Amino acid sequence: MIAGPCALSSYGTHQEVSVTDVTQFEPTGPGPDEAIDTRHAVQTFIADTIKDNPVVLFMKGVPEQPRCGFSAVTVQILDHLAVPFVGVDVLQSEDVRQGIKVFSDWPTIPQLYVNGEFVGGSDIVREMFQSGELKPFFAERGLIQG
Repeated sequence: MIAGPCALSSYGTHQEVSVTDVTQFEPTGPGPDEAIDTRHAVQTFIADTIKDNPVVLFMKGVPEQPRCGFSAVTVQILDHLAVPFVGVDVLQSEDVRQGIKVFSDWPTIPQLYVNGEFVGGSDIVREMFQSGELKPFFAERGLIQG
């Protein structure tokens, strides 16, 4: 179950949510109730992280060291626009990695959330950036200067 409060580490315009301290979701017994408890704890962690932070990127790796090209591209775009965001390394917990896919009904990672809403994955973020839509999107929400 959840071992303690969510730990945030500062990285300039990034923060990392450590899921190792908060996602010890190992079932305590062999029954289906424990699996339901695990799924509920993961979904609660995801929902709370999105609710508590204006911009959240569920990614492979951390903002300072992405561990996949798609996550790296998304971080580079957010950095280029100077968007402060929280990164959640889904590689720290298989439960969170699978849980975010269920939460969003989106099959791939990274996943970007802005003001509680799912924006999309790397392809969508890249397309919005290339078309010039992304900067005004963040500016209209008060997250960066227009």
